[in-house]
Amino acid sequence: MAKRDYYEVLGVSKDASVADIKSAYRKLAVKDHPDKNPGDREAEERFKEASEAYEVLSDKEKRAQYDRFGHRGLENTFGRDGFQWSDFSHAGDFEDLFGDLFGSFFGGGRRSRRGPASPPAGRDLKIAVELTLEEIAAGVEKKINLNRLERCSACDGSGAARGSSKQTCSTCGGMGQVQQVSRSFFGQSVTVTACPACNGEGSTVTDPCPECRGDGRTRAKTTLTVRIPAGVRSGNYIPLRGQGEAGPRGGPAGDCLVFIEEKAHEQFTRDGNDVIYRLPINFSQAALGDDVKVPTLNGKARMKIPAGTQSGRVFRLRAKGIPDVDGRGVGDELVQVMVWTPQELSSRERELLEELGELDKKRADREGKGFLEKMREAFSS
Repeated sequence: MAKRDYYEVLGVSKDASVADIKSAYRKLAVKDHPDKNPGDREAEERFKEASEAYEVLSDKEKRAQYDRFGHRGLENTFGRDGFQWSDFSHAGDFEDLFGDLFGSFFGGGRRSRRGPASPPAGRDLKIAVELTLEEIAAGVEKKINLNRLERCSACDGSGAARGSSKQTCSTCGGMGQVQQVSRSFFGQSVTVTACPACNGEGSTVTDPCPECRGDGRTRAKTTLTVRIPAGVRSGNYIPLRGQGEAGPRGGPAGDCLVFIEEKAHEQFTRDGNDVIYRLPINFSQAALGDDVKVPTLNGKARMKIPAGTQSGRVFRLRAKGIPDVDGRGVGDELVQVMVWTPQELSSRERELLEELGELDKKRADREGKGFLEKMREAFSS
């Protein structure tokens, strides 16, 4: 079953602000939340559909990716099985609206507004992938080799040596925050800051893992596969969520952003979704006409050159260009014929051209126009 447009799901326009999107989602979530509709499978599906739409449209990068590529652009974001509740990153946005029920639906309790911070996230990685026009026209899968920091297998990312564990920070008592009291002429003031002993995490590693030295990460090589839809162009990127570097001490992984670069083509020039090909022909083909084969991005195509074709004329081969990345049709191939003038002539060729020149002179005497004058008229018309 085809997915509905996310803007349609939330009932907002494509230029809707983040506040409008949030407001629209809250209304739908209040109406269809499973805890308010026990046993109603359709309400649960609508709630999930709205949550998926909000997850994408409330995120600047995901929304830009969706606007460029549609649902196909999110295949690498949500994976082959599509959106899962574990992908929803905004469960805490509406605690005041749903309370503990909302948090429990997404697999966790109500989050405290004060308390230890999560370990920092890993670094995003950016990598460029070069594509030929043929690959862009067809869509392609590419394998990417990465050298990145991954979760340490010896300590499972905790940073603590095997047989030990993280210890509650003795400075902040596990809260991740400390209070600093200062006095001045105006009275006493209290400032709450992240605990300097544990960097706000609420725990410390007293017995560090020898493999990662307490960082929870080790460097490793890996290979990823990215599906690139047809029609992309230089500057587009495909986000691979959670495929960047792992965060220290169990922190979430960053993303890997795969940027598209087009390789220069020996035969074709891209113009939007159209491709341009310049076909050299000789004077005989231009004057008498011909049936020729021209290269395309997926093979060859036959094209008829009518008699009397002038140099520079453009012929259009329908749907032989590049598919639109949003699925709005396929571009064309524009074939521009260029009459080629030989630089070296055999004696026989020279003899025939001289004879042609004599015939043209005789025609000029009869009609009052010579070959060059006719050429000038043809180019000026």
